[in-house]
Amino acid sequence: MADPGRAQKQLPVVLLVDDEPALIDAMGQELKQSCRLYTAPSAAAAETLFAARHYDVIVCDQMLPGEQGLDFLMRAMELIPSSRRILMTGYTNPEFITRSMSLAGLSACLVKPVHASEVSAAIRAALA
Repeated sequence: MADPGRAQKQLPVVLLVDDEPALIDAMGQELKQSCRLYTAPSAAAAETLFAARHYDVIVCDQMLPGEQGLDFLMRAMELIPSSRRILMTGYTNPEFITRSMSLAGLSACLVKPVHASEVSAAIRAALA
């Protein structure tokens, strides 16, 4: 019989940074089966979590209180280069998306509104 604790340890560790509680709840319902999910309501709160553990994937909204998600993900790229980074944004400007992908080394840039299953698929693709 498989050890449930061992299976939990093998799940990817994901940090979701977003200030919308409803979105975090919706994502949490979808992602809790496929990853160990941690959340933060701002870039500053997320960065304090970096000392506690390594994150395989960081999923971040562009519009956050105090700092834009792209700026945070660029810093995260320096602090945790092995983490995959995914940006969620309401901006549909192709130039912004292309520039963001390059600047922050993004695995994906998802345009809002985004469904939890899309985020889950982007996480799986980033880790593949």
